[in-house]
Amino acid sequence: MEGSVFRINQAGYTEGLPVRIAVLAEDGVTLEDSRGKAVLRADSPRLREDAASGDRVALMDLGTLPAGEYTLCSGACRRRITVRTAPWREVCNALIKGLYYQRCGCGLRPEHAGAYAHAACHTAPAAEWADRSRTHAASGGWHDAGDYGRYTGPGAVTAAHLMYAWKLFPRGCGDDLNLPETGNGLPDILNETKYELDWMLKMQDPEGGFYHKLTKDHFAGFIMPEEDRDPEYLMPVSHCATGAACACMALASRIYRPWDGAFADRALHAARRAWNWLEAHGDDFVPFKNPEGVRTGVYSDNTDRDERFWAACEMLAATGEDSFREKAEALFAGGQNLTRFGWQDVGGLGGICCLFDLKEKAGERLYGGLKEAFLRQSEEPLKYAAASGYGTALTKDMYSWGSILTVLGNGMALILHFLLTGQREYRDAALSQLDYALGLNAPDVCFVTGFGERRVMHPHHRPSAADGIEEPVPGLISGGPNKNWTYGTTRERLGEDTPPARYFLDETMSADTNEIAIYWNSPAVFTAAFFNCLCMDDAGTSCR
Repeated sequence: MEGSVFRINQAGYTEGLPVRIAVLAEDGVTLEDSRGKAVLRADSPRLREDAASGDRVALMDLGTLPAGEYTLCSGACRRRITVRTAPWREVCNALIKGLYYQRCGCGLRPEHAGAYAHAACHTAPAAEWADRSRTHAASGGWHDAGDYGRYTGPGAVTAAHLMYAWKLFPRGCGDDLNLPETGNGLPDILNETKYELDWMLKMQDPEGGFYHKLTKDHFAGFIMPEEDRDPEYLMPVSHCATGAACACMALASRIYRPWDGAFADRALHAARRAWNWLEAHGDDFVPFKNPEGVRTGVYSDNTDRDERFWAACEMLAATGEDSFREKAEALFAGGQNLTRFGWQDVGGLGGICCLFDLKEKAGERLYGGLKEAFLRQSEEPLKYAAASGYGTALTKDMYSWGSILTVLGNGMALILHFLLTGQREYRDAALSQLDYALGLNAPDVCFVTGFGERRVMHPHHRPSAADGIEEPVPGLISGGPNKNWTYGTTRERLGEDTPPARYFLDETMSADTNEIAIYWNSPAVFTAAFFNCLCMDDAGTSCR
């Protein structure tokens, strides 16, 4: 497809929802069915300048189409698109299963992992960085990104995305995934999430705080995980890790109670201990910094107010105790960003808890007032999408490391706005963010490994680089274009004149544009699960 004038969702479109394409040529556009019959003709599109990509582009809405194979034609250029009844179920399943391939502390067996099987890794006890004489058995969890570290805050956010995807859209993410636990009575999305939650419980220290991360003092080379045998360390407890873990465990206590009451009780007990730690250390917040000599991911933040807010909301939902309502109300009154869902700004997860779990039980401030604030804040992503030539909910200055998180986080905000109001323009803008992730973008790349004719092939991901298999591990999503925080080598390759939306290299060493991360997979799961539900619902409004 080199040089194609079309940008499309390479994983396919669905019946009943708008089929949108981007066109970069002024010739008319014809859509032919599988027999070569023209089913749609459009005059020369009106191209406009897209500030983020530098392209002159038109975003065309082809309406809704019956299932089938179609060919787009413009001048001499032809490109095939597919419309199916449920095109994103396979994508959603792959994104969840992608987290299975990130499992640490166990072997991946051929019957579940196929060619990507490998031996157990990182099973040795880990020493506390501050006191090497103290060791803990803390194996398990997911490798965080392209490296082999495990980080409490990002893990908590990833698990929360998955649990809320299940809570809000169970039909959209409920398939069996051929996991070792498949068939145990628990939905596989929750089986996979529990693997991370079990590890997180090991990260709680005796006083109730949570260790910030479990890593070595350096990143491993590009080797298989079982070959990475250098010592691992439990890095010091942090406020943000403890707050995120508290919230996540309180949420888990509610999600898992129908299947495993003992686990739910254990999760809630851990959440209470974490909350008590936060209360005891409310006046001594300091941003986490790597100890001297440690060079792995920092995941630092300048405040824990959003983590405390999220934790208070989840604890209120889990216990019904008014003390948590009072804390949440006070933290909300101080200001919260409710439309961001990444590891650094988690106030939006507290918003989901209040608006879609507690609902009116949250009280007027945490439901009525919060709803008003959320609807106001979530107008911004719609404005970004409308201003973009590709329908992408980013401005040109928002293409940073892991820009896919901002795209899909804005997609989540747009979905939630639609669920609260029924306004179709928010649903359709959210769909454009899924389209972006799957290929409707300036680089013409499907960012999910294993999908699309022009897909990411060389992610910054150690197993994919070291396993000797041409195709990367499937079901992982690339961070995408990044011009705000880039390596010097990337600047040398792409130069200063390359526009932000095209600042991307599908190369293994380009961690700044092509790394993967668990907390990028999870908002993609949330978004795909929602649209999977719409595929099942004739009304196109309810995902229950």
